[in-house]
Amino acid sequence: MSDTSVSASSSNEFFGHPKGLVICFLTEMWERFSYYGMRALLIFYLTQHFLFSDEAAAGIYGAYISLVYITPVIGGIVADRYLGPSKAVILGAILLVTGHMGMAIEGSQAIEITVQGKMSIERDPFYMQIFYMSLALIIMGVGFLKANISTLVGSMYERRDPRRDGAFTLFYMGINLGSFLGAIACGFLLQYKGFGWGFGAAGIGMLFGLLVFIRGKHLFGDAGKPKRPELLKQILLPGINREIAIYILTLLGVLVCWQLMQNRAVVGGLVGASLVTMTLVVVMYGFLKCETHDRNRMLVCLFLMSYQIVFWGLFEQTGSSLNLMTDRNVDRVIFGFEVPAAAFQSVNAFFIIILAPLFNAAWIYLAKKGWEPSTPTKFALSLIQLGLGFLFLVYGASLATDPTQVALIWLVLLYLLHTTGELCISPVGLSMTTKLSVPSVVGMMMGCWFLASAAGNYVSGTIAAMTGSDTIGGEVADAGAALSAYVEVYSTAGWYSIGIGVFALIIAPLLKYFMHGIK
Repeated sequence: MSDTSVSASSSNEFFGHPKGLVICFLTEMWERFSYYGMRALLIFYLTQHFLFSDEAAAGIYGAYISLVYITPVIGGIVADRYLGPSKAVILGAILLVTGHMGMAIEGSQAIEITVQGKMSIERDPFYMQIFYMSLALIIMGVGFLKANISTLVGSMYERRDPRRDGAFTLFYMGINLGSFLGAIACGFLLQYKGFGWGFGAAGIGMLFGLLVFIRGKHLFGDAGKPKRPELLKQILLPGINREIAIYILTLLGVLVCWQLMQNRAVVGGLVGASLVTMTLVVVMYGFLKCETHDRNRMLVCLFLMSYQIVFWGLFEQTGSSLNLMTDRNVDRVIFGFEVPAAAFQSVNAFFIIILAPLFNAAWIYLAKKGWEPSTPTKFALSLIQLGLGFLFLVYGASLATDPTQVALIWLVLLYLLHTTGELCISPVGLSMTTKLSVPSVVGMMMGCWFLASAAGNYVSGTIAAMTGSDTIGGEVADAGAALSAYVEVYSTAGWYSIGIGVFALIIAPLLKYFMHGIK
């Protein structure tokens, strides 16, 4: 970036930051409002409207959120080489608005029928296809928007600009503010108006984000434009230039995701094969192209990424099995008012808004004292906190006087510990990837990071399926048996997470040694 960057213009600033940061903040806030608002309702839509079993619903949920983590890798590459960040964000936002509005088309309620003495579910095939297509549009939309809005934030600051970290902190707050408001708004609309209203609110939120971005995209200047605009005008086929071809391929990508959502086992194979292939490429690059220290750092980075599969596989129970448990087995009455189960998806975002600045200050303070934990130690602590969260919930269930209801405080405590665990792995891991990677392959390493996250999210669906209970008309048949199933799985998950975390803590000094001075 030249010295005449956006950040250099004092007339283009807002409270010491470029005005473009406000556009990024609001766009991402509304995108997260729509994404997390919809996600808070998804598992209930599957089990209560379409009457999927808990196991099938968990599989759909896991496939969906895993694909959401794969597509940003593609969206980032396409924007970096051809479209530029601004066009990519607008494309993603349009896909998201369309997808969320499609989700608002409820269609007919599925019904249970008995044929020759055997119970089966009758679902309207037309509305099922609208549902799967809507998910596919959202998946591709997140891929283009999520990958590039952060790029625009970074483009407004020189590498050594002291405002840079503060800008990303504000941006991160926007993400979680949107998540917090989306889960509450859509959750209450579901409770009092129905699924169509909840999903519709998510779509309207994303529409606001699109309009905000279009209104302010000029503020990004050359940073938002394609690096080589002549490539977009290059004719590939008669009447089709490269830009039109990208849009056509994007629609084909939507069709691929539409089919994948209906063939969920393929998603698991795709995620696994992609992760293994990219890992092997990175390892080969390390041994063939890198010096010893750089190779060791990259191998440590890949090893630490594997912790993500465990962490997100358990953490993402939030939107699936924990969401159902909250609805079925948690006493949600506060001062005589019953809070909708979906609204509790906002608790994690609330804790992040409160705790993220405190964690940031704590790491800085500990670093000045020479006491800051190494990255491997932080990852280990994240797994231990994650496991403790599950075990506290299990303990709370053992104290319940009603065998079907758990006190709300134990669920909140779980979310608190899961949030502190997240703050030890998610932002730390992104920073780790940029620090331990050789500059020429940072993009590839970030791809590995997202693929490991995708794998963890897919695994989350498999774990959630283990908690499945028998349902009748979308309602659990035996609340006591349902609670027992949750307790059994969460107890095992908690101890496994703590066990892996302790092992990670033991080997942390060894990993730190092979990081060769990088924390």
